[in-house]
Amino acid sequence: MLDREISSFGIALGGAQKPRVLLVEDEELFARAVAKRLRQSGYDCEWAGTLADARSVVRQLSPDLVLLDMRLPDGNGMDLLAELVGNGAAVIIMTSYGEVSDAVNAIKQGAIDYLKKPVDLEELLLVVEKAERSTNLKTQVDYSRQRASHDAEGIEFLGESAVMQAIRGQIRRIASLLPVAEGASPTVLITGETGTGKDVASRLLHQYCANGDRPFVHVDCASLPAELIESELFGHEKGAFTSAQGSRCGLIEAAEDGTLFLDEIGELPLSLQAKLLNVLERRMVRRLGANRERPVAARFVAATNRDLQKIVLEGRFRADLYYRLNMLSIDMPSLRERGDDVLLLAHHFAAQTERRYGLPRHQFSSDALQALSSYAWPGNVRELKHLVSRAVMLSQGDLVSSAELALPINASVSNNLQSGSSVSMTLDEAEKALIENALSQSNGNVSEAARLLRITRMTIRYRMDKHGIRAGK
Repeated sequence: MLDREISSFGIALGGAQKPRVLLVEDEELFARAVAKRLRQSGYDCEWAGTLADARSVVRQLSPDLVLLDMRLPDGNGMDLLAELVGNGAAVIIMTSYGEVSDAVNAIKQGAIDYLKKPVDLEELLLVVEKAERSTNLKTQVDYSRQRASHDAEGIEFLGESAVMQAIRGQIRRIASLLPVAEGASPTVLITGETGTGKDVASRLLHQYCANGDRPFVHVDCASLPAELIESELFGHEKGAFTSAQGSRCGLIEAAEDGTLFLDEIGELPLSLQAKLLNVLERRMVRRLGANRERPVAARFVAATNRDLQKIVLEGRFRADLYYRLNMLSIDMPSLRERGDDVLLLAHHFAAQTERRYGLPRHQFSSDALQALSSYAWPGNVRELKHLVSRAVMLSQGDLVSSAELALPINASVSNNLQSGSSVSMTLDEAEKALIENALSQSNGNVSEAARLLRITRMTIRYRMDKHGIRAGK
């Protein structure tokens, strides 16, 4: 469904698990009434009548939220406040004396709110629910930021080919574009075949940005169920629909002033495309069931392996949204276009697999290197990684052979060259023949030839230059 970075938040997105509450209060009748009311509302509530008992409960249960009385038999609640805040608990102060100075001092030291006694139980419940929502949002954003920071450290954008160096430079240039005044960062559309590394490119772009320490939120539009995607993206208020038991921010809000990555944007339902366009144009988002809008500061990056122009013509993607997303574009090259990067990546994935499973160092035999260089890699980098990792794990020795790579046979070449082709034809010769055949069928139209071969115009141009083929010849 969603990228696990976001949907694994327990309370923040699920809404089913209530925070653990600790009530520190020495008046037994009042404490029992509060605990009963909180439990009726689904909270797991523990009660402690002294500072000593409270410390014992904190060590055992690590409460999420603490209702802390100021005046206790063995000391002042302020003596426990710093310890609670240090353990990550949200603290609400309660005082019988209504002393403003106590409340102000407690807020300065980390308490999130305060109540004056006598406390109305319904008012207390509202304050607790407000604290829960605030804590959930902070948890969600902090988790996203930590995961984004961790993932950024492990970003590997390998490649020494000219085309990859150009892509890397393009990403740096885009990342350096900062909005002036209150303007928004330009939207970016990343295109390319499946497995070319569009996700990695988006994370590298985020890392290079000045706000690279902010959240990176990945949404897979292809795998998110249609009935959930609107709520997940835009959020909802309590009661907006039958199962909306509480308010929840959407992923657009969760991205804060970081990056929202909309993967497989071509799969976004047509019914939501207008709503997303409105967010991009106005930089405002409205939760389902809400009366007011909230500002949006995130950078929007979208990716697709589909021909958006084609599905625009088919009426399955809004033209205005396409033009809005395609303000800046990055076209990820296929592995076929990257020359010797294939071997560089193969050695990298082999070493990665060896480290992960504690295996000895492996080398590729000469026939394996030839096979790696000659294969067409329809699955691109993803396919290369899987095949190399499998070969290293299953290799009987420290030398990986072409047989152990078990590369699939590219049947399309033999199918297209059956008439008059020699079984001894090399891959380069077969590739040249296919391109010349496609150009012949398209009367020299390079774009049409590329469509016949199911490759990009950039790819066919690269291959034509490689083989010295000219259009119309």
